[in-house]
Amino acid sequence: MESKLESAKKEVLAEIVKLAQKREMKGSSGGWKDFLRSYDKKFGVSLSDPSKRSIDVLLAFLKTFSEDDLKFFDKVFQCHSNRDEVEQLQKSSPDSESVEQRLVRLTFEHPQYPTDYSFPSHEEDWLVTKRSKKFNSQSKAMVAIDCEMVLCQDGTEALVRICAVDRNLEVKLNEFVNPNKPIADYRTEITGITTEDLDGVSCSLADVQTSMKKLLSHGTILIGHSLHNDLHALKIDHARVIDTSYVFKYQGQSNRRPSLSNLCKSVLGFELRKVGSPHNCLDDACTAMKLVLAKIERGIDNVIPLVREEVQESETAQLLVHRIPAAVHSQELHKVIPGDFNVEVKANKKGQADKYTAFANFKNQHEANEAFYKLEGNLEKDTGGRPQKLVSFHLDSGISGSLYVRKMAANNYSKEVTPKKRPFEDEEAVGESKKPRTEDQCTELKESGAAGCNQCETHLKEIERLKKELNHRDEEISSLNKLIVNLVRKQGL
Repeated sequence: MESKLESAKKEVLAEIVKLAQKREMKGSSGGWKDFLRSYDKKFGVSLSDPSKRSIDVLLAFLKTFSEDDLKFFDKVFQCHSNRDEVEQLQKSSPDSESVEQRLVRLTFEHPQYPTDYSFPSHEEDWLVTKRSKKFNSQSKAMVAIDCEMVLCQDGTEALVRICAVDRNLEVKLNEFVNPNKPIADYRTEITGITTEDLDGVSCSLADVQTSMKKLLSHGTILIGHSLHNDLHALKIDHARVIDTSYVFKYQGQSNRRPSLSNLCKSVLGFELRKVGSPHNCLDDACTAMKLVLAKIERGIDNVIPLVREEVQESETAQLLVHRIPAAVHSQELHKVIPGDFNVEVKANKKGQADKYTAFANFKNQHEANEAFYKLEGNLEKDTGGRPQKLVSFHLDSGISGSLYVRKMAANNYSKEVTPKKRPFEDEEAVGESKKPRTEDQCTELKESGAAGCNQCETHLKEIERLKKELNHRDEEISSLNKLIVNLVRKQGL
């Protein structure tokens, strides 16, 4: 009977063989089925499922590959090994685990961890941190980082600055980084970075990876707020992490992550930055470290009171535009949203790498409200009760998709602007629930001649469109991401 360790090893090998099949990789004996025909005369390809083959057969196939291919396989093994060691340490010494290790465990056990921290680290330019001879799985050494990213013309985000501090708040790394590709938006209002900052900068992503490798080589714990975004920009896969957006949570709001600014105010007792001020990369890294040290040294509670951010009067003249596809340039928002406004791009620290957020700044609240009413889209309410619309678009450039436009506060949903096409009460009724009507409700509305059925049909069409988009995105997820998530899940059983 296979031991648990052998079973886990076989599972990893089988998944890697499947990955090799999907990538159509071939060794000296050809692909997987070619190999089986020559290696196993008895069963041949009749037993081609890698999970039903022995460890010896799987290893024999992988050994037929070139040195470069073996490096790729080694990276997959290393990624699994790093994560497995963290998990095994948590299981083997729960009574003697340090506070630092407990925070690593809390991060690892967060329901979003398998999704957020499954990186495409099989790709050539990714760094998977390896355990050196001096690696210490019980190490209490910690480094906190924060990164700033810009939007490039190819629709991707690129690293342009990184700061790192140790637990004594000593600066270990403070570098501007040249992305070596055209930049579409510096997001200066948020990042504080301008074209001049990158003039003459020669530091590359590879240089930063080399520096980070040295900092993390001996079991150092990496700290950050929504750290997965920083690691994705750095293209680094590191197992021992503490994510402050996971460790702390709002009271009664399990699905809402606190911002770094709110944590700073609630836990540390001071303002991180003034409203509207750009990020300071070094301040953010220090704040993340201070939050972890406060937990270690003072044992503060993980649960913090819900902070209700006050909306300044000037902010009521804004509309928040979020989940904007990265391929859409900020100035193209003028083709989607009516009215006269300027665009202020917000740093994409919490969202997905392929989305970003911006403010549409109007002259006054009246114009902002009028633009919101004129928008064609499904009216909803966000978790804070603020009205927002899901807006679909198709640009002249051929780009199509959807985004959300939200008012700044729930109590600003006033009658200042009266829409001409339908009364305010109808819009408010639609906004009472995010759930679309059922088919039976729709039939009843049709029979009674209710005009609201058109809204129902719009909901259903949008649901179908979103289903297709989700299916398409699922197909784009790499096999390696699936491999890592499955391993993290199954090894804990």
